[in-house]
Amino acid sequence: MDAHSNYEALNRQRRAGVLLHPTALPGPLSSGDIGHQAYRFIEFLSSHGFKVWQMLPLGPTHEDKSPYQCLSSHAGSPLLISLDWLEDKGWLDRKDIKISGEEDYRLTCLRQAADHFYHMDSSVWADSIANFEKQHSNWLDDYALYMAFKNRYKNKPWYDWPSPVRHRDTATLEKSRKELRASIKQTIFEQFIFFTQWHEIRDYAKQHEVELFGDMPIFVARDSADVWAQRENYLIDADGEMEVIAGVPPDAFSDTGQLWGNPLYNWNYMQSTGFSWWKERFDTQLKLFDIIRIDHFRGLQACWSIPQGDETAINGNWEEVPGKEMLSELFNNFHHLPLVAEDLGAITDSVIELKNSFNLPGMKVLQFAFDSNNNNPHLPHHHEVGDIVYTGTHDNNTTLGWMNDESSYNKSHFNEYTGLTNETAEQGVLTMIRIAMSSVSFLCILPMQDLLMLGSSARMNVPGTTENNWDWRFELQQIRPEIIKKVTHFMALYER
Repeated sequence: MDAHSNYEALNRQRRAGVLLHPTALPGPLSSGDIGHQAYRFIEFLSSHGFKVWQMLPLGPTHEDKSPYQCLSSHAGSPLLISLDWLEDKGWLDRKDIKISGEEDYRLTCLRQAADHFYHMDSSVWADSIANFEKQHSNWLDDYALYMAFKNRYKNKPWYDWPSPVRHRDTATLEKSRKELRASIKQTIFEQFIFFTQWHEIRDYAKQHEVELFGDMPIFVARDSADVWAQRENYLIDADGEMEVIAGVPPDAFSDTGQLWGNPLYNWNYMQSTGFSWWKERFDTQLKLFDIIRIDHFRGLQACWSIPQGDETAINGNWEEVPGKEMLSELFNNFHHLPLVAEDLGAITDSVIELKNSFNLPGMKVLQFAFDSNNNNPHLPHHHEVGDIVYTGTHDNNTTLGWMNDESSYNKSHFNEYTGLTNETAEQGVLTMIRIAMSSVSFLCILPMQDLLMLGSSARMNVPGTTENNWDWRFELQQIRPEIIKKVTHFMALYER
């Protein structure tokens, strides 16, 4: 693999996009899905000149709703499935479904649709789901069984299941596959529908010249089908116990670091298999996205290993990993691998060398720029063409919230750098958008909250916290034409 390979895989055309997770799309239910409003959002992007839709991971989440701690590194969240689409197909009739809790309501609808689907006399659909099951069998078989056990054991994590199931006793699993056949078929149906709907959205985006930009968490959740089914890939024992866990050291987000709790990878084993687990994972992501961001990219050079039981991440240490060997294997394996490195946080020369050796774009975030240090790499005059520039990310405050919190940046430095003098916070946000658009970086991404001029209440996530995150969504009436007009003017002015 030479350093030019990623240039061939990734479109480096100068352009702009918007960061919005599908759960934040408008609609009648309490969170968005990949139905009609996803198509309207693609039309919105296209009509105003945006070429990229960036989002968070799409996997099925735990109760905390974090898309970075999913039940599978392959599956799509069934809560993102469009019920309207199922009704349009004639597989769902919602008028008689009276369920109060929304998640239960959605899942009841999916069960009704699956029952209709499996009783249809349609060789076309029967062949389609059979082909899907065969194509994705490397992860779908284990995931469907895992979810069936999750239902049987009232959502307990796999390491609290009965010993024969926890230890994957062969006879027990075979018997359970027969007993749980209905539940397994339900999960297969849901994944088939998710991928079918998503491919229709991807085709629609392509027709509108909009690329889909996905996000891949570097680690997987301890309670996930991946860890239950393929424990050899992780530093975890047969009962799910770990001596060390993943996290990050103290940084701009937390004075004591972050305890993520994920198992660390058994890199020696992974390397002995030619990194087959990673190949399968990227194969799935490439079916979903035109661009893939590797979250916490620095973890491919060294991971922060924290003793299990510690109350903070302070006592961890960096453990080097064979990320270069893994990436080389991936680039040799895939003809087209459009990767982006999330290179925020404690970045060393070794991490930069790893990123540059594969010609991967990195990230520049303007909210990190204005600390009065003129050598700050996030300042626009330090940007490079190969960067992707953001006003903020899903882990940041909204830019309006940031502007109003003068403890988060050096206001005099910001004013001196931008030429602003005691202007309104909204004018400050427009200035941030303008300098992001004017950056030499080939891609400029704006969180939807910034396009809507929303304050801190619209924040998506506060790192290091587990409550009141991932719930924000926008409403169509929040779109202000005069703001969109100014942003599209910036796009034209700076040739995006």
